[in-house]
Amino acid sequence: MRWWSVAHLVSNTGTWMQLTVQNLLVLQITGSAAATGLSMSVQAAPGLLMGLAGGTFVDRWPRKLTAAVSQALLGVVALVTAFLVVTHRLDLPALMALAAVTGLVATVDGPACSLLGNDLVRAEDVPSAIGVGSLVHSAGRLAGAALAGVTVGLLGTASAYAANALSFLFVAAVIPFLRPLRHTEPATPDRASKPDMSAREGLLFFVRRPRLVALAGITGISAVFGRNYALTLAVLVTGPLAGGAGSFGTVSTVLAAGGIVGAVLAARLRKPSVRLVGLLAAAGGLLQVVAGLAPSLAVLLVLVLPMAVVESVSDTAGTTVLQTDPPPRLRGRVLGVWSTVSTLWGLAGPPVLGLLMQHAGARGALVAGGLLIAATVGAGHLLRGRWTSAPVPAAKDPAAVLVTAA
Repeated sequence: MRWWSVAHLVSNTGTWMQLTVQNLLVLQITGSAAATGLSMSVQAAPGLLMGLAGGTFVDRWPRKLTAAVSQALLGVVALVTAFLVVTHRLDLPALMALAAVTGLVATVDGPACSLLGNDLVRAEDVPSAIGVGSLVHSAGRLAGAALAGVTVGLLGTASAYAANALSFLFVAAVIPFLRPLRHTEPATPDRASKPDMSAREGLLFFVRRPRLVALAGITGISAVFGRNYALTLAVLVTGPLAGGAGSFGTVSTVLAAGGIVGAVLAARLRKPSVRLVGLLAAAGGLLQVVAGLAPSLAVLLVLVLPMAVVESVSDTAGTTVLQTDPPPRLRGRVLGVWSTVSTLWGLAGPPVLGLLMQHAGARGALVAGGLLIAATVGAGHLLRGRWTSAPVPAAKDPAAVLVTAA
């Protein structure tokens, strides 16, 4: 697990180096902000259309092999992009094709790497492993953003893609030496006893599992109205609070620091529940309401830290439920379903929030969004209480059932 964490720290650092300069590269090539948004949509589209298929692939094939191949393919795509940048051959069609391939490979790589990491620890330590993964992600984000500016300034834009390619290949090289504690290879019984490995089975399990549907609802409304801080807080800081880019940079740094603190706290979770995710989402929504009313940048900075901590703990708790609730043979497909729905709300969130800010302003959007999150979680809790408050009495025999019915 230590080797896996180190490898993913390297990989996340490389990924954030690339993401930091990716939009700049698109603008340099096309000179169009619309093309930048289009490239992001093209890369996200496979997650929406092929997420379940990718999860099905993960359930059917050996996990270590799948993760190693997907990491190597992502490394090759990044390396090809770096080569095209250096040789000045990267145009818009090539850029869109590479973005689509990256998104397609990611539909397999995401669930494969997540589940492989969980298999490296005992079952009771999986929540801690997910917390460590969240910490690695946050640390890699900070390191990658910092290194991107230095590297690009000295070596050019292609260096970020080359560094990311090497980081993927490093992870692929580490995977063969990992020793999972649980059997993760797909079962190969005879045809008569072969289990259903179809995508349909994973989808049906998800929609028939109330706690997973509730988790999707809580996470979805939080993602749309509560966590697009790069948009809402940027407008709040530069607008009503009369700050500049430097002020928003300070806010972003505090958000990142809060994410790290939250990941450390989340690593202590043992048996998180959907109820805990809902309570944390509601708390985050109320903190967002207060942040929307902040009279100054100093007050906002005080509120941003607990907002980020609550968000990080909530995310880790939700991820733990998602990755441990389904039976092992279905986990890839359940993560595939999640990839589809999370991509959907990821694409829908910014336009909806932008429309809300256009009519209500940054403060109004933060306040309305936070109240909507808290109210939705509260309503869901009340409905759940009504559904479970009147259990059906058990009858001792069929005759008693008839008498009770009458």
